[in-house]
Amino acid sequence: MILHSPPPAFAMDIEKPEAGSDCTQPSIHQYEDVLDIETPSPAYPGDSAAERKLVRRLDLRIVPASMFLYFLCCIDRFNIGNAKILNNDMGDSLAQTLHLTDHQYVIALMIFFIAYAIFETPSNYMLKKYKPSRWLAFLMFGWGAITIITAASQNYATLLAMRFLLGAFEAGLFPGVVYFLTFWYKPNERALRIALIVACATLGGAFGGAIAFGVGKLNGARGLEAWRWLFVFEGVPCCVCALIVFLCFPDFPETVSWLSPAERALAIARIQGVASLGHHKLTWAEARSTLVDWRLYAHYLLFIAYSVGFASMSQFAPTIVQGLGYEGLRAQLFTVPPYVLAFAVCVAVAWAADRYEMRALGAAGAFFVCGVMFLVEALLPPTAFAARYGVLCVALSFVFAISGPSLSWLTANLRNTGATTLAVPLNVSIATFGQIIGSFVYKASEAPAFPTGHYTNAGFMFAGSVLALGLRAFYVRRNRSLTSGESRWRL
Repeated sequence: MILHSPPPAFAMDIEKPEAGSDCTQPSIHQYEDVLDIETPSPAYPGDSAAERKLVRRLDLRIVPASMFLYFLCCIDRFNIGNAKILNNDMGDSLAQTLHLTDHQYVIALMIFFIAYAIFETPSNYMLKKYKPSRWLAFLMFGWGAITIITAASQNYATLLAMRFLLGAFEAGLFPGVVYFLTFWYKPNERALRIALIVACATLGGAFGGAIAFGVGKLNGARGLEAWRWLFVFEGVPCCVCALIVFLCFPDFPETVSWLSPAERALAIARIQGVASLGHHKLTWAEARSTLVDWRLYAHYLLFIAYSVGFASMSQFAPTIVQGLGYEGLRAQLFTVPPYVLAFAVCVAVAWAADRYEMRALGAAGAFFVCGVMFLVEALLPPTAFAARYGVLCVALSFVFAISGPSLSWLTANLRNTGATTLAVPLNVSIATFGQIIGSFVYKASEAPAFPTGHYTNAGFMFAGSVLALGLRAFYVRRNRSLTSGESRWRL
Protein backbone atom coordinates (compact mmCIF):
# COMPACT_ATOMS: atom_id res chain seq x y z
CA MET A 1 0.00 0.00 0.00
CA ILE A 2 1.31 3.47 -0.80
CA LEU A 3 1.30 5.89 2.12
CA HIS A 4 0.71 9.47 1.05
CA SER A 5 1.65 11.24 4.29
CA PRO A 6 5.35 10.57 4.92
CA PRO A 7 7.37 12.46 7.53
CA PRO A 8 9.29 15.32 5.89
CA ALA A 9 12.69 13.67 6.25
CA PHE A 10 11.70 10.78 3.99
CA ALA A 11 9.62 12.63 1.43
CA MET A 12 11.69 12.22 -1.69
CA ASP A 13 10.24 14.58 -4.27
CA ILE A 14 11.61 14.48 -7.78
CA GLU A 15 12.71 17.85 -9.07
CA LYS A 16 11.49 19.20 -12.38
CA PRO A 17 14.20 19.02 -15.06
CA GLU A 18 15.50 22.00 -16.87
CA ALA A 19 14.53 22.58 -20.45
CA GLY A 20 17.05 22.33 -23.24
CA SER A 21 18.31 18.95 -24.34
CA ASP A 22 16.31 16.42 -26.36
CA CYS A 23 17.13 13.97 -23.61
CA THR A 24 15.46 16.17 -20.96
CA GLN A 25 12.68 14.32 -19.23
CA PRO A 26 9.47 15.78 -17.75
CA SER A 27 8.77 15.74 -14.04
CA ILE A 28 6.99 12.84 -12.40
CA HIS A 29 4.56 15.30 -10.87
CA GLN A 30 3.16 16.06 -14.35
CA TYR A 31 1.81 12.51 -14.43
CA GLU A 32 0.80 11.89 -10.81
CA ASP A 33 -2.64 13.42 -11.23
CA VAL A 34 -3.54 11.55 -14.41
CA LEU A 35 -2.09 8.11 -13.69
CA ASP A 36 -3.94 5.89 -11.27
CA ILE A 37 -0.98 4.09 -9.76
CA GLU A 38 -3.09 1.96 -7.45
CA THR A 39 -5.25 0.39 -10.17
CA PRO A 40 -3.73 -1.64 -13.01
CA SER A 41 -4.49 -0.50 -16.51
CA PRO A 42 -7.33 -2.50 -18.05
CA ALA A 43 -5.47 -2.57 -21.36
CA TYR A 44 -2.44 -4.29 -19.89
CA PRO A 45 -3.48 -7.93 -19.29
CA GLY A 46 -4.53 -8.64 -22.87
CA ASP A 47 -1.72 -6.90 -24.73
CA SER A 48 1.20 -9.29 -24.43
CA ALA A 49 2.54 -8.50 -27.92
CA ALA A 50 2.74 -4.81 -27.05
CA GLU A 51 4.44 -5.67 -23.79
CA ARG A 52 7.07 -7.84 -25.49
CA LYS A 53 7.76 -5.01 -27.92
CA LEU A 54 8.06 -2.57 -25.04
CA VAL A 55 10.46 -4.82 -23.09
CA ARG A 56 12.66 -5.17 -26.16
CA ARG A 57 12.76 -1.39 -26.46
CA LEU A 58 13.57 -1.00 -22.78
CA ASP A 59 16.34 -3.56 -23.10
CA LEU A 60 17.95 -1.63 -25.93
CA ARG A 61 17.91 1.63 -23.98
CA ILE A 62 18.57 0.48 -20.42
CA VAL A 63 20.62 -2.71 -20.30
CA PRO A 64 23.59 -1.77 -22.57
CA ALA A 65 23.92 1.62 -20.86
CA SER A 66 23.85 0.04 -17.39
CA MET A 67 26.34 -2.62 -18.46
CA PHE A 68 28.75 -0.01 -19.80
CA LEU A 69 28.54 2.03 -16.60
CA TYR A 70 29.39 -0.98 -14.44
CA PHE A 71 32.10 -2.07 -16.86
CA LEU A 72 33.91 1.26 -16.48
CA CYS A 73 33.34 1.18 -12.72
CA CYS A 74 34.92 -2.26 -12.37
CA ILE A 75 37.93 -1.38 -14.49
CA ASP A 76 38.68 1.52 -12.14
CA ARG A 77 37.98 -0.59 -9.04
CA PHE A 78 40.09 -3.62 -9.96
CA ASN A 79 43.05 -1.80 -11.52
CA ILE A 80 44.90 -1.64 -8.22
CA GLY A 81 45.39 -5.42 -8.46
CA ASN A 82 46.98 -5.01 -11.88
CA ALA A 83 48.99 -1.96 -10.81
CA LYS A 84 50.39 -3.80 -7.79
CA ILE A 85 52.41 -6.21 -9.95
CA LEU A 86 52.68 -4.24 -13.23
CA ASN A 87 56.35 -4.26 -14.33
CA ASN A 88 57.46 -5.72 -11.00
CA ASP A 89 60.18 -7.59 -12.86
CA MET A 90 61.66 -4.13 -13.60
CA GLY A 91 61.13 -2.74 -10.09
CA ASP A 92 58.43 -0.30 -11.22
CA SER A 93 55.18 -1.74 -9.86
CA LEU A 94 52.82 0.25 -7.62
CA ALA A 95 53.94 -1.72 -4.57
CA GLN A 96 57.60 -1.15 -5.35
CA THR A 97 57.32 2.54 -6.28
CA LEU A 98 55.36 3.47 -3.15
CA HIS A 99 57.31 0.97 -0.99
CA LEU A 100 54.16 -0.81 0.15
CA THR A 101 54.30 -3.78 2.46
CA ASP A 102 51.80 -6.60 1.96
CA HIS A 103 49.91 -5.37 5.04
CA GLN A 104 49.72 -1.81 3.70
CA TYR A 105 48.40 -3.05 0.38
CA VAL A 106 45.65 -4.99 2.15
CA ILE A 107 44.71 -1.90 4.19
CA ALA A 108 44.47 0.09 0.94
CA LEU A 109 41.99 -2.51 -0.31
CA MET A 110 40.03 -2.51 2.94
CA ILE A 111 39.67 1.29 3.17
CA PHE A 112 37.82 1.20 -0.15
CA PHE A 113 35.22 -1.17 1.28
CA ILE A 114 34.76 0.91 4.43
CA ALA A 115 33.84 3.94 2.32
CA TYR A 116 31.69 1.67 0.15
CA ALA A 117 29.68 0.51 3.17
CA ILE A 118 29.21 4.03 4.54
CA PHE A 119 27.91 5.64 1.36
CA GLU A 120 25.83 2.91 -0.33
CA THR A 121 22.50 3.41 1.43
CA PRO A 122 22.53 7.24 1.39
CA SER A 123 23.41 7.10 -2.28
CA ASN A 124 20.22 5.18 -3.15
CA TYR A 125 18.13 7.86 -1.47
CA MET A 126 19.97 10.51 -3.45
CA LEU A 127 19.34 8.59 -6.68
CA LYS A 128 15.61 8.60 -5.93
CA LYS A 129 15.60 12.29 -5.00
CA TYR A 130 17.78 13.74 -7.77
CA LYS A 131 16.98 11.26 -10.60
CA PRO A 132 19.22 8.41 -11.84
CA SER A 133 20.67 10.37 -14.77
CA ARG A 134 21.93 13.22 -12.59
CA TRP A 135 23.13 11.18 -9.64
CA LEU A 136 24.88 8.45 -11.64
CA ALA A 137 26.60 11.07 -13.80
CA PHE A 138 27.87 12.82 -10.65
CA LEU A 139 29.20 9.54 -9.23
CA MET A 140 30.80 8.57 -12.52
CA PHE A 141 32.65 11.87 -12.93
CA GLY A 142 33.78 11.61 -9.31
CA TRP A 143 35.29 8.15 -9.50
CA GLY A 144 36.89 8.91 -12.88
CA ALA A 145 38.56 12.04 -11.49
CA ILE A 146 39.77 10.19 -8.38
CA THR A 147 41.23 7.41 -10.56
CA ILE A 148 43.21 9.98 -12.55
CA ILE A 149 44.43 11.72 -9.39
CA THR A 150 45.56 8.35 -7.97
CA ALA A 151 48.22 8.34 -10.69
CA ALA A 152 49.93 11.19 -8.83
CA SER A 153 50.26 9.23 -5.57
CA GLN A 154 53.72 9.52 -4.06
CA ASN A 155 53.23 7.67 -0.78
CA TYR A 156 51.06 5.25 1.16
CA ALA A 157 48.96 7.97 2.84
CA THR A 158 47.93 9.49 -0.48
CA LEU A 159 46.99 6.09 -1.86
CA LEU A 160 44.78 5.45 1.20
CA ALA A 161 42.99 8.78 0.75
CA MET A 162 42.37 8.11 -2.94
CA ARG A 163 41.05 4.61 -2.28
CA PHE A 164 38.64 5.94 0.36
CA LEU A 165 37.29 8.59 -2.03
CA LEU A 166 37.05 6.05 -4.85
CA GLY A 167 34.95 3.81 -2.59
CA ALA A 168 32.70 6.75 -1.69
CA PHE A 169 31.93 7.55 -5.33
CA GLU A 170 31.65 3.97 -6.58
CA ALA A 171 29.46 2.89 -3.65
CA GLY A 172 26.27 4.17 -5.23
CA LEU A 173 26.58 2.63 -8.67
CA PHE A 174 25.87 -1.07 -8.26
CA PRO A 175 23.05 -0.88 -5.69
CA GLY A 176 21.76 2.15 -7.58
CA VAL A 177 21.57 0.31 -10.90
CA VAL A 178 19.90 -2.74 -9.30
CA TYR A 179 17.39 -0.40 -7.62
CA PHE A 180 16.90 1.44 -10.92
CA LEU A 181 16.00 -1.81 -12.70
CA THR A 182 13.14 -2.40 -10.24
CA PHE A 183 11.39 0.66 -11.67
CA TRP A 184 11.34 -0.90 -15.13
CA TYR A 185 11.24 -4.70 -14.89
CA LYS A 186 9.11 -7.37 -13.23
CA PRO A 187 10.76 -9.76 -10.73
CA ASN A 188 10.97 -12.60 -13.26
CA GLU A 189 12.74 -10.31 -15.73
CA ARG A 190 15.52 -9.10 -13.46
CA ALA A 191 17.98 -11.97 -12.85
CA LEU A 192 19.23 -12.14 -16.44
CA ARG A 193 19.53 -8.37 -16.71
CA ILE A 194 21.26 -8.06 -13.35
CA ALA A 195 23.59 -10.88 -14.40
CA LEU A 196 24.43 -9.12 -17.66
CA ILE A 197 25.42 -6.09 -15.62
CA VAL A 198 27.32 -8.14 -13.03
CA ALA A 199 29.03 -10.02 -15.84
CA CYS A 200 30.54 -6.72 -16.90
CA ALA A 201 32.66 -7.01 -13.77
CA THR A 202 34.20 -10.05 -15.43
CA LEU A 203 34.69 -8.09 -18.63
CA GLY A 204 36.22 -5.31 -16.55
CA GLY A 205 38.66 -7.83 -15.12
CA ALA A 206 39.43 -9.26 -18.56
CA PHE A 207 39.90 -5.89 -20.23
CA GLY A 208 41.74 -4.59 -17.19
CA GLY A 209 44.33 -7.34 -17.58
CA ALA A 210 44.59 -6.74 -21.33
CA ILE A 211 44.86 -2.97 -20.87
CA ALA A 212 47.51 -3.44 -18.19
CA PHE A 213 49.46 -5.69 -20.56
CA GLY A 214 49.47 -2.97 -23.23
CA VAL A 215 50.09 -0.05 -20.89
CA GLY A 216 52.94 -1.96 -19.30
CA LYS A 217 54.93 -1.30 -22.46
CA LEU A 218 54.73 2.46 -21.71
CA ASN A 219 56.80 2.05 -18.58
CA GLY A 220 59.13 5.03 -18.33
CA ALA A 221 57.29 7.14 -20.94
CA ARG A 222 57.65 10.83 -19.97
CA GLY A 223 59.38 9.66 -16.84
CA LEU A 224 56.28 7.93 -15.42
CA GLU A 225 55.88 4.33 -14.31
CA ALA A 226 53.36 2.32 -16.34
CA TRP A 227 50.99 1.93 -13.37
CA ARG A 228 50.51 5.71 -13.34
CA TRP A 229 49.56 5.69 -17.03
CA LEU A 230 47.16 2.83 -16.25
CA PHE A 231 45.19 4.98 -13.80
CA VAL A 232 45.10 7.92 -16.22
CA PHE A 233 43.95 5.87 -19.22
CA GLU A 234 41.23 4.15 -17.20
CA GLY A 235 39.96 7.30 -15.48
CA VAL A 236 39.56 9.66 -18.45
CA PRO A 237 36.77 7.68 -20.23
CA CYS A 238 34.62 7.83 -17.07
CA CYS A 239 34.84 11.61 -16.88
CA VAL A 240 33.92 11.96 -20.56
CA CYS A 241 31.03 9.48 -20.40
CA ALA A 242 29.58 11.19 -17.32
CA LEU A 243 28.29 14.01 -19.54
CA ILE A 244 26.49 11.54 -21.81
CA VAL A 245 24.92 9.85 -18.80
CA PHE A 246 23.73 13.21 -17.48
CA LEU A 247 22.05 14.08 -20.77
CA CYS A 248 20.61 10.78 -21.96
CA PHE A 249 20.40 8.11 -19.25
CA PRO A 250 16.72 7.22 -18.60
CA ASP A 251 15.09 7.99 -15.27
CA PHE A 252 11.61 6.58 -14.50
CA PRO A 253 8.84 5.18 -16.73
CA GLU A 254 6.60 8.07 -15.69
CA THR A 255 9.00 10.69 -17.06
CA VAL A 256 10.97 9.44 -20.09
CA SER A 257 10.32 11.34 -23.29
CA TRP A 258 11.35 8.55 -25.69
CA LEU A 259 8.25 6.47 -24.90
CA SER A 260 4.93 7.30 -26.47
CA PRO A 261 2.00 8.02 -24.10
CA ALA A 262 0.64 4.51 -24.73
CA GLU A 263 4.03 2.89 -24.11
CA ARG A 264 4.50 4.94 -20.96
CA ALA A 265 1.11 3.89 -19.63
CA LEU A 266 1.92 0.24 -20.41
CA ALA A 267 5.37 0.49 -18.79
CA ILE A 268 3.71 1.73 -15.59
CA ALA A 269 0.73 -0.62 -15.65
CA ARG A 270 2.74 -3.81 -16.13
CA ILE A 271 4.81 -3.30 -12.96
CA GLN A 272 2.04 -2.11 -10.64
CA GLY A 273 2.04 -4.19 -7.49
CA VAL A 274 5.24 -6.09 -8.36
CA ALA A 275 7.90 -3.39 -8.76
CA SER A 276 9.01 0.06 -7.61
CA LEU A 277 7.21 3.20 -8.72
CA GLY A 278 9.04 6.37 -9.68
CA HIS A 279 6.54 8.75 -8.09
CA HIS A 280 6.39 6.88 -4.77
CA LYS A 281 7.41 8.79 -1.65
CA LEU A 282 9.48 6.94 0.90
CA THR A 283 8.17 6.76 4.45
CA TRP A 284 9.49 6.01 7.93
CA ALA A 285 6.93 3.23 8.25
CA GLU A 286 8.35 1.40 5.24
CA ALA A 287 11.91 1.95 6.45
CA ARG A 288 11.06 0.65 9.90
CA SER A 289 9.31 -2.47 8.60
CA THR A 290 12.25 -3.20 6.29
CA LEU A 291 14.80 -2.88 9.07
CA VAL A 292 12.97 -5.32 11.37
CA ASP A 293 12.15 -7.94 8.72
CA TRP A 294 14.47 -10.76 9.80
CA ARG A 295 14.16 -12.80 6.58
CA LEU A 296 15.97 -9.98 4.74
CA TYR A 297 18.97 -10.49 7.01
CA ALA A 298 19.19 -14.06 5.75
CA HIS A 299 19.54 -12.59 2.25
CA TYR A 300 22.21 -10.21 3.58
CA LEU A 301 24.16 -13.12 5.12
CA LEU A 302 23.96 -14.87 1.76
CA PHE A 303 25.57 -11.86 0.10
CA ILE A 304 28.28 -11.69 2.76
CA ALA A 305 29.29 -15.26 1.86
CA TYR A 306 29.32 -14.35 -1.82
CA SER A 307 31.33 -11.17 -1.20
CA VAL A 308 34.24 -13.01 0.40
CA GLY A 309 34.88 -14.91 -2.83
CA PHE A 310 34.01 -11.98 -5.09
CA ALA A 311 36.37 -9.54 -3.35
CA SER A 312 39.26 -11.97 -2.99
CA MET A 313 39.08 -13.03 -6.64
CA SER A 314 38.63 -9.47 -7.92
CA GLN A 315 41.53 -8.02 -5.97
CA PHE A 316 43.98 -10.93 -5.93
CA ALA A 317 43.48 -12.72 -9.27
CA PRO A 318 46.65 -11.17 -10.76
CA THR A 319 48.62 -12.10 -7.61
CA ILE A 320 47.26 -15.67 -7.65
CA VAL A 321 48.07 -16.04 -11.35
CA GLN A 322 51.57 -14.73 -10.69
CA GLY A 323 51.91 -17.37 -7.98
CA LEU A 324 51.10 -20.03 -10.57
CA GLY A 325 54.35 -19.29 -12.38
CA TYR A 326 53.45 -16.38 -14.69
CA GLU A 327 55.65 -13.31 -14.28
CA GLY A 328 55.67 -9.71 -15.46
CA LEU A 329 53.30 -8.79 -18.27
CA ARG A 330 52.42 -12.46 -18.85
CA ALA A 331 50.72 -12.47 -15.44
CA GLN A 332 48.45 -9.66 -16.66
CA LEU A 333 47.61 -11.53 -19.85
CA PHE A 334 46.74 -14.78 -18.06
CA THR A 335 44.08 -13.02 -15.95
CA VAL A 336 41.96 -12.57 -19.08
CA PRO A 337 40.68 -16.16 -19.78
CA PRO A 338 39.08 -16.69 -16.32
CA TYR A 339 37.08 -13.49 -16.71
CA VAL A 340 35.97 -14.30 -20.25
CA LEU A 341 34.68 -17.69 -19.08
CA ALA A 342 33.01 -16.01 -16.08
CA PHE A 343 30.95 -13.78 -18.39
CA ALA A 344 29.43 -16.80 -20.14
CA VAL A 345 28.76 -18.64 -16.87
CA CYS A 346 27.13 -15.56 -15.28
CA VAL A 347 24.69 -15.13 -18.13
CA ALA A 348 23.86 -18.85 -18.36
CA VAL A 349 23.13 -19.24 -14.63
CA ALA A 350 21.00 -16.09 -14.54
CA TRP A 351 19.04 -17.08 -17.66
CA ALA A 352 18.19 -20.45 -16.11
CA ALA A 353 17.26 -18.79 -12.79
CA ASP A 354 14.76 -16.47 -14.50
CA ARG A 355 13.50 -18.92 -17.08
CA TYR A 356 12.70 -21.69 -14.62
CA GLU A 357 12.00 -19.60 -11.49
CA MET A 358 15.05 -21.17 -9.81
CA ARG A 359 16.79 -18.17 -8.23
CA ALA A 360 17.44 -19.96 -4.93
CA LEU A 361 18.66 -23.15 -6.60
CA GLY A 362 20.77 -21.15 -9.05
CA ALA A 363 22.51 -19.32 -6.20
CA ALA A 364 22.90 -22.49 -4.10
CA GLY A 365 24.31 -24.42 -7.07
CA ALA A 366 26.83 -21.70 -7.92
CA PHE A 367 27.89 -21.51 -4.26
CA PHE A 368 28.39 -25.29 -4.17
CA VAL A 369 30.47 -25.43 -7.37
CA CYS A 370 32.65 -22.61 -6.01
CA GLY A 371 33.14 -24.45 -2.74
CA VAL A 372 34.25 -27.61 -4.50
CA MET A 373 36.63 -25.73 -6.79
CA PHE A 374 38.27 -23.79 -3.96
CA LEU A 375 38.67 -27.00 -1.98
CA VAL A 376 40.29 -28.74 -4.95
CA GLU A 377 42.53 -25.70 -5.48
CA ALA A 378 43.71 -25.94 -1.87
CA LEU A 379 44.36 -29.70 -2.06
CA LEU A 380 46.27 -29.76 -5.35
CA PRO A 381 50.09 -29.80 -5.12
CA PRO A 382 51.54 -26.27 -5.26
CA THR A 383 53.53 -27.20 -8.36
CA ALA A 384 50.51 -28.44 -10.36
CA PHE A 385 50.33 -25.09 -12.14
CA ALA A 386 48.23 -26.08 -15.16
CA ALA A 387 45.60 -27.94 -13.13
CA ARG A 388 45.38 -25.18 -10.54
CA TYR A 389 44.99 -22.52 -13.24
CA GLY A 390 42.10 -24.49 -14.80
CA VAL A 391 40.38 -24.90 -11.42
CA LEU A 392 40.87 -21.18 -10.74
CA CYS A 393 39.06 -20.35 -13.99
CA VAL A 394 36.02 -22.40 -12.92
CA ALA A 395 36.03 -21.06 -9.35
CA LEU A 396 36.20 -17.42 -10.45
CA SER A 397 33.44 -17.97 -13.03
CA PHE A 398 30.93 -19.35 -10.54
CA VAL A 399 31.82 -16.77 -7.88
CA PHE A 400 30.61 -14.04 -10.22
CA ALA A 401 27.56 -16.13 -11.21
CA ILE A 402 26.16 -16.07 -7.65
CA SER A 403 25.24 -12.38 -7.73
CA GLY A 404 22.55 -12.38 -10.45
CA PRO A 405 20.12 -14.94 -9.00
CA SER A 406 20.82 -13.77 -5.42
CA LEU A 407 19.96 -10.14 -6.09
CA SER A 408 17.00 -11.03 -8.28
CA TRP A 409 15.68 -13.29 -5.51
CA LEU A 410 15.98 -10.48 -2.96
CA THR A 411 14.28 -7.82 -5.11
CA ALA A 412 11.51 -10.26 -6.13
CA ASN A 413 10.54 -10.61 -2.47
CA LEU A 414 10.41 -6.89 -1.66
CA ARG A 415 6.80 -5.76 -1.65
CA ASN A 416 7.04 -1.96 -1.98
CA THR A 417 9.25 0.83 -3.29
CA GLY A 418 10.42 1.88 0.17
CA ALA A 419 11.61 -1.63 1.00
CA THR A 420 13.49 -1.82 -2.29
CA THR A 421 15.09 1.60 -1.78
CA LEU A 422 16.49 0.54 1.58
CA ALA A 423 17.00 -3.24 1.32
CA VAL A 424 19.05 -3.28 -1.91
CA PRO A 425 21.81 -0.93 -0.68
CA LEU A 426 21.68 -2.48 2.80
CA ASN A 427 22.25 -5.88 1.21
CA VAL A 428 25.37 -4.68 -0.60
CA SER A 429 26.49 -2.49 2.31
CA ILE A 430 26.31 -5.25 4.94
CA ALA A 431 28.08 -7.55 2.49
CA THR A 432 31.06 -5.22 2.79
CA PHE A 433 32.05 -7.28 5.84
CA GLY A 434 32.57 -10.17 3.43
CA GLN A 435 34.62 -7.99 1.09
CA ILE A 436 36.84 -6.91 3.97
CA ILE A 437 37.40 -10.55 4.91
CA GLY A 438 38.17 -11.32 1.27
CA SER A 439 40.85 -8.61 1.28
CA PHE A 440 42.85 -10.44 3.96
CA VAL A 441 42.62 -14.12 3.01
CA TYR A 442 45.28 -14.33 0.27
CA LYS A 443 48.69 -13.82 1.86
CA ALA A 444 51.71 -13.21 -0.32
CA SER A 445 53.83 -15.23 2.10
CA GLU A 446 51.77 -18.34 1.24
CA ALA A 447 52.37 -18.21 -2.52
CA PRO A 448 51.97 -20.23 -4.65
CA ALA A 449 49.59 -22.52 -2.70
CA PHE A 450 47.59 -19.82 -0.84
CA PRO A 451 45.95 -22.40 1.47
CA THR A 452 44.36 -19.82 3.81
CA GLY A 453 42.63 -18.06 0.93
CA HIS A 454 41.34 -21.19 -0.77
CA TYR A 455 40.13 -22.92 2.41
CA THR A 456 38.44 -19.73 3.66
CA ASN A 457 36.66 -19.24 0.36
CA ALA A 458 35.58 -22.90 0.30
CA GLY A 459 34.07 -22.58 3.78
CA PHE A 460 32.09 -19.45 2.94
CA MET A 461 30.88 -20.93 -0.36
CA PHE A 462 29.58 -24.11 1.26
CA ALA A 463 27.93 -22.05 4.01
CA GLY A 464 26.26 -19.89 1.36
CA SER A 465 24.90 -22.96 -0.41
CA VAL A 466 23.36 -24.32 2.79
CA LEU A 467 21.90 -20.92 3.71
CA ALA A 468 20.33 -20.48 0.25
CA LEU A 469 18.64 -23.88 0.48
CA GLY A 470 17.45 -23.14 4.01
CA LEU A 471 15.98 -19.77 3.00
CA ARG A 472 14.26 -21.41 0.05
CA ALA A 473 12.69 -23.98 2.39
CA PHE A 474 11.43 -21.12 4.56
CA TYR A 475 9.71 -19.44 1.57
CA VAL A 476 8.21 -22.76 0.46
CA ARG A 477 6.73 -23.23 3.92
CA ARG A 478 5.35 -19.68 3.91
CA ASN A 479 3.73 -20.21 0.51
CA ARG A 480 1.93 -23.31 1.78
CA SER A 481 0.27 -21.24 4.51
CA LEU A 482 -1.02 -18.54 2.13
CA THR A 483 -4.69 -18.26 1.33
CA SER A 484 -6.11 -17.85 -2.15
CA GLY A 485 -5.40 -14.42 -3.62
CA GLU A 486 -2.35 -13.64 -1.44
CA SER A 487 0.91 -12.84 -3.23
CA ARG A 488 3.29 -15.78 -3.21
CA TRP A 489 6.92 -15.52 -2.21
CA ARG A 490 9.28 -16.00 -5.15
CA LEU A 491 11.76 -18.85 -5.23
